Amino acid sequence: MNRVTDEDLVLIPGNSLITKTPEEGRALALTLARHTIHNIQPDLDVLKSGRLNYSTAPDSLLHAAQIVALEFRTIAAANNYWRD
Repeated sequence: MNRVTDEDLVLIPGNSLITKTPEEGRALALTLARHTIHNIQPDLDVLKSGRLNYSTAPDSLLHAAQIVALEFRTIAAANNYWRD
C-alpha cells in the first residue's frame, strides 16, 4: 500500500482553526478537505486511480467546492470573521 504520510492524516494541522487572515483561512479549508479525504482513503494508489473520473465530472468538482466552502465557513466562524 502506498500510504499517505502520518502528517497528512492529521485532521486539524496545529490543532487550531485560528488564522490571521481570510486568505490563510481559505488555505486551511483546502487543507482540511484534503486531510479528510486522506483519512477516508489513505492508499494513494487507490485515491489517484479515481482522479480521472472525478476530475472531469462537473458534479464531483462542485461537490468538492461545497466541502471546502463548508470548511471555510467553520473556520470563519472560529475566527469571528476576522474581527479586530
